[in-house]
Amino acid sequence: PSSILSRSRQNANAPVVRSSSSAHRIRSSPKASFHLPPGVGQPHNQTLNTNATMLSSAALRAFSRPLVSAGKPSSSPLLPLRLLSTDATSSLRDSYEHILVERRFPPEKEEGSPQEGSQRRRRGGVGLVTLNRPRALNALCDGLFDDLRHATKVLDDDDEVGCLVLTGSEKAFAAGADISEMSGRDFATAYRTNMFEGWADIASLRKPVLAAVSGYALGGGCELAMMCDVIYASPTAKFGQPEINLGVIPGAGGTQRLIRAVGKSKAMEMVLTGNIIDAQRAERDGLVAKVVGEEEDVVEETVKVGFVVASKSLVASQMAKEAVNAADEMTLREGLNFERRLFHSLFATDDQKEGMAAFLEKRKPNFTDS
Repeated sequence: PSSILSRSRQNANAPVVRSSSSAHRIRSSPKASFHLPPGVGQPHNQTLNTNATMLSSAALRAFSRPLVSAGKPSSSPLLPLRLLSTDATSSLRDSYEHILVERRFPPEKEEGSPQEGSQRRRRGGVGLVTLNRPRALNALCDGLFDDLRHATKVLDDDDEVGCLVLTGSEKAFAAGADISEMSGRDFATAYRTNMFEGWADIASLRKPVLAAVSGYALGGGCELAMMCDVIYASPTAKFGQPEINLGVIPGAGGTQRLIRAVGKSKAMEMVLTGNIIDAQRAERDGLVAKVVGEEEDVVEETVKVGFVVASKSLVASQMAKEAVNAADEMTLREGLNFERRLFHSLFATDDQKEGMAAFLEKRKPNFTDS
């Protein structure tokens, strides 16, 4: 920021960070990120990931010059910038308070297994995230969502994982937002903190996300399921937006995503009456992709689908998700043009060459997500 770093005609050879006691030269690595301490334009511990090679020459010159104030070097104390490597990516925590997380990989077949000593990286995994507040029927408290956002972001950045699966317990996927946590809040708090805004992070994940729903998916639980790309349900699943019974309305996408899934009349009925629908009706109405059989485990069946999705080219699957989701936001003409441009861009990938070559040679493709 100009209040922290300003231009001068001296010392243009290296980025300089000035503290209250001294100035330090820092050589930026090809991959680096700048961490701004509290009070310098960013929240605490938020890292501004910046590839140093992509910084403009003007920006580098601005970093390289000492501070001036009214034509003289500033003597005011400044908080230092820390240079962090982006190679040290965030990882899953050893444990989470409100969720369970595991990475699953399909059984390796002899013909598809990497040979001993091979440099081919592992891919095709599924990140399985299970909501785990059984006594509260997986009510979506702030702590649970903090856990969920962290874990899904790490899995979304994991090169070995190609698809995520989100599930709950047999009794409840999620029975709704945590009412006891919300009931005491006033308008100013809800508005100032932009309540539920962080929930949208789940819908913003770039990799495909599948929901495996058993039991109750009500209120925020139904909204969370709709943030996923595909919903699979057990015969016991129940969906609804009963917020009207509490004197409020859906606040995390229920009025917007539900209408896109089932149409205006059915969405309006669910929102205005608070009625709960079963899995069979949810499938008929288009909210659910499939209801698994009575003897089938919805989680295991969804993970199997996840393995299929994760086996495809990750570049193509991410673009496919982007294109389908864009249909909600664009006119038909805009959407067709957007789809076509994404299709064209895939001809710049190795996976397009491999996929079409494998088809012509009548063999399975060996995608590298590049």
